[in-house]
Amino acid sequence: MNGWLLTAGAVLAGGGAAALFGVATGPLRRRVVAQNLSTAFACPGLLLLAQAYDRPSYVDVALVLALLGPVGTLVFARLLAEDLAADPPRAWAVTWAAAGLGAAVVLVLCAATGPSRALVKLLVIGALLIGGNVIASRALAGGFAGVRGG
Repeated sequence: MNGWLLTAGAVLAGGGAAALFGVATGPLRRRVVAQNLSTAFACPGLLLLAQAYDRPSYVDVALVLALLGPVGTLVFARLLAEDLAADPPRAWAVTWAAAGLGAAVVLVLCAATGPSRALVKLLVIGALLIGGNVIASRALAGGFAGVRGG
C-alpha cells in the first residue's frame, strides 16, 4: 500500500460517510447538499486512485464526474426550487472545504505529474470541480442576484 492509495481511501471514506449521513438524515436542504458533496469528494478520490494504480483511465472518469456532477446538482436545484425556496441550504463552509480539498489534490498531482498533457487535463478537472461546485452550491442557496428567475 502506498501513500496515494491511503490518501484516496481516506478521502473516499470521509466524503462518503459525510454524504451518506447527509442523505440519510435531515431535511431536503441537507440531502441536496450531500448529493453535491458526494461528487466533490468522489472526483479527488478518483484522481488519487489514478495516481496510486497508475491508471490514466481513472482520470477520464474523474473528468466526466467533474463535468456532470454539478450539472446534476443544478437539475435538482431547478426541480426542487419551490421546495427549497422556503428553507434554502446554506453550506458555504462545506462548499469551500470541498473546493479546498479538490484544489489541494489537483495541485499535488500536478507537481507529481510534471509538465505534460496530463498536467493540462488535471488543471481542467480542477477548474471544473471547483467552479462547478461553487456555482451549484450558489444555485442551491437561491440563485444569483440580478439573474432573471434565479
